[in-house]
Amino acid sequence: PAPTAGRLTRLRDRLARSGSPLGARMLQVLSRDHLTEDDWDELEETLLLADVGAGPSQDLVDAIRTQARVQGLKDPAQVRALLREQLLALVDPTLDRSLHTAPRSGEDGVTVPAVVLVVGVNGTGKTTTVGKLSRVLVADGRTVLLGAADTFRAAAADQLETWGSRVGVRTVRSDRDGADPASVAFEAVREGAAEGVDVVLVDTAGRLQNKAGLMDELGKITRVITRTAPLSEVLLVLDATTGQNGMNQARVFAEVAGVTGIVLTKLDGTAKGGIVVAVQRELGVPVKLVGLGEGPDDLAPFDPEEFVDGILG
Repeated sequence: PAPTAGRLTRLRDRLARSGSPLGARMLQVLSRDHLTEDDWDELEETLLLADVGAGPSQDLVDAIRTQARVQGLKDPAQVRALLREQLLALVDPTLDRSLHTAPRSGEDGVTVPAVVLVVGVNGTGKTTTVGKLSRVLVADGRTVLLGAADTFRAAAADQLETWGSRVGVRTVRSDRDGADPASVAFEAVREGAAEGVDVVLVDTAGRLQNKAGLMDELGKITRVITRTAPLSEVLLVLDATTGQNGMNQARVFAEVAGVTGIVLTKLDGTAKGGIVVAVQRELGVPVKLVGLGEGPDDLAPFDPEEFVDGILG
């Protein structure tokens, strides 16, 4: 989905309103006349508390320290410009954050839907994200089919079906709880291909059981889906407020699911926006979408410049 001015402005406003201390505290430290070792340590601690992560925090402090010394910066506007430049480099505006949701040609030359698999731990807003994404895609002129492959959480299919009905999108689901998730996913993709829809969005169970079990389940879902159509995206939904615990979850899913992009939910409610940097550095994949609230339109493309400006206030 293409960014819109309204959604991007909302990203900046929500971040600013969340009271993120990161930008304010960093600017406060950098504005001091003579920066001591304690000041540089405070700067690094501020970054760590914002969940930027140890490696990126050290890199940022080193870069600012070098530039500040070379340029002899004292003017607050220059300090802010340097901080913005370095934070932006850390978030990395060069990453491809586009969502690949265009139908593709299958092996026999027949057009097949783009298949987007959505994974993540229960409680992160995964099913809600699938619903909101379907709304964005429909508004973008795409035809969509939903697959309720989270068959372990009793209300998951009902929740997804409710989202789908709001935007006129059908949901493929099982009649019974505990059905084989892979068979539901396969049926959704098969029906999507038969109907000629543009995108099939597949919601999956968010149980973070032992890694072997998760690998088996997601591996089976992937195998059966790709008999009909290749996976276009595997989106990992993370709760921005969980910090480093969220990072541990992310590593497990990234290892077993071939994640292509991150969706960060509840970004408006956290002062720890540094998780964006940490998760990208750790997983090597970009944050593509952010959740900015509970409303149906509160899913926005992630824009690095708006994000950094929101942090700096």
